[in-house]
Amino acid sequence: MNDFLAPWKFRFRGKTGRLLDIVDCFRKEPNKGLAVVQVARGSGLPIHDAAKMLEGTPELFIKLPGRGDGITRFRLASSVAARGDKEINDLVQRHARRESGIFYALMLMALLMLVVVAMIVMPSLL
Repeated sequence: MNDFLAPWKFRFRGKTGRLLDIVDCFRKEPNKGLAVVQVARGSGLPIHDAAKMLEGTPELFIKLPGRGDGITRFRLASSVAARGDKEINDLVQRHARRESGIFYALMLMALLMLVVVAMIVMPSLL
């Protein structure tokens, strides 16, 4: 099912702390695929939130092929696993800043559209 609101959902903005907690869970268990329940316990997040973050950020986490037991497991992406803690933090912060820039640009466009509409309507009211 396609989500028509996907461009308006921010995956990193406001979630950097939670994402870094999830990354720490994987860093504590290197070379191991973790189930959503294990990640939720290790990071202190609700299972639903942990699942959404794992599924929604393929830049950081990779879904592993199933083993036949029906449990979905995830790992850190190899590009993330090879980095240090500071580099991972910088990566997540950079994505969050990019999304914040997009958010502020959208808000500015909406404000400017309202100003243009006000400028068009004002002469007819005078």
